[in-house]
Amino acid sequence: MSDIKKIRKGFNINMAGKASLRLVDNKLPETVAIKPTDFHDILRPKVIVNVGDTVKAGTPILFDKRNDNIKYTAPVSGEIVEVKRGEKRKLLEIIILVDKNIEYESFPKHTVSDLKNVSKEDAMAVLLKSGVWPQIIQRPFGIVADPEATPKSIFISGFDTHPLAPDYDFLLKGQESYFQAGIDILKKFTPGHVHLSISADKEVSKIFTKATGVDLHKFSGPHPSGNVGVQIHHIDPINKGDVVWTINPYGVVQIGKLMLEGIYDASKVVAVAGYEVKEPQYYKTFIGGRIDKLIENNLNNPEDNVRVISGNILTGYKVSPKGYLGFYDHMISVIKEGSEYDFLGWIKPTSKRLSYQRAIGLLSFMNPKQEFKLDTNTRGEERAFVQTGVFEKVTPMDVLPEHLFKAIMAEDYDEMEALGIFEVIEEDLALCEFVDVSKHNLQEIVRDGINLIQYS
Repeated sequence: MSDIKKIRKGFNINMAGKASLRLVDNKLPETVAIKPTDFHDILRPKVIVNVGDTVKAGTPILFDKRNDNIKYTAPVSGEIVEVKRGEKRKLLEIIILVDKNIEYESFPKHTVSDLKNVSKEDAMAVLLKSGVWPQIIQRPFGIVADPEATPKSIFISGFDTHPLAPDYDFLLKGQESYFQAGIDILKKFTPGHVHLSISADKEVSKIFTKATGVDLHKFSGPHPSGNVGVQIHHIDPINKGDVVWTINPYGVVQIGKLMLEGIYDASKVVAVAGYEVKEPQYYKTFIGGRIDKLIENNLNNPEDNVRVISGNILTGYKVSPKGYLGFYDHMISVIKEGSEYDFLGWIKPTSKRLSYQRAIGLLSFMNPKQEFKLDTNTRGEERAFVQTGVFEKVTPMDVLPEHLFKAIMAEDYDEMEALGIFEVIEEDLALCEFVDVSKHNLQEIVRDGINLIQYS
């Protein structure tokens, strides 16, 4: 194991409402949805099912015309009940009514000892066909991995430092054999190393410590030390022309289960967290599961006075109480809508507000273990960039965030490349948005820059 890599830049957002380690498994969703909007690079989606069709878990329902090898498949068995479109017939959701007993498409099964004999080509073919392949993300750009590319290495982050982040040990309990099988398959896709990063600050699950065939790394420090992009930067940085793949531990387990059991199992455990939840805890659901059953009769305030977020409060997105879980999300966050006006809220001293700026949140720094109830109020509107130097203090990477944002807005391609656009995606600079006194949508700016570079 390598030495501990100490991350000193960053900021922990200590939120109230962390999920207790209790699992509810009797509130499975009635419908699930696959949303092309969860995938940045689907530009020309082609639906290959019709309303009324019946599907099994693993049946292809969608592909991108630019790369028809990658299939997006049904996470459950059931009936296609709606193909929802928006303006200009943009595909928004494919909704499936879930069967009580899930049926699965059959794929080749292997024993643990057989996995070493599986060729790279055969493994790739079944991952592409089954719907597991989209779990593999390619850097730069943060898009679904290109099957034609050969990554110089593959990275897995074994911990999450986002606010109210779920406990990976609880999410993946009992999945050790599948995780190891997934690692064995991933090694076939790269001539380099499979890097697994774990936390040096907390107890680590044996699913990670006992994994073989990986380079194990320890990271210590505040958020975003758990972000795979930060880990890549400190282990094997991405240069122009490099390709690196990343995958979260759940995706590794899916690969292993596909190879050992011959099924696409899209069931998952998610955390429902936030101070507006009466009983923050874990629930069993499916990829794309409808979230209404997870929060019904479990909110402290009416639904119209809270914000339900698929994912965490930094990088997740707002969904309706009857919306659907994002493809890559492992939690639902519920916080209060900041709709009330707070007189002199930006200047009066208080211990109830968290701020990176000590001039505003000085009292909160006196109790580092204090939990906060942050709402959605930005306490200000978008204005010109203010030169504060604070972005660099929360970005543990050798990039200059403020200059990068301005280069993107100016559409200066050379400057974007020189300032590190190939190393980052939205989540790596999400803290900049949190501490930004100018109230810019910085994550949207990052994605705009990525799109400019990717499609130029």
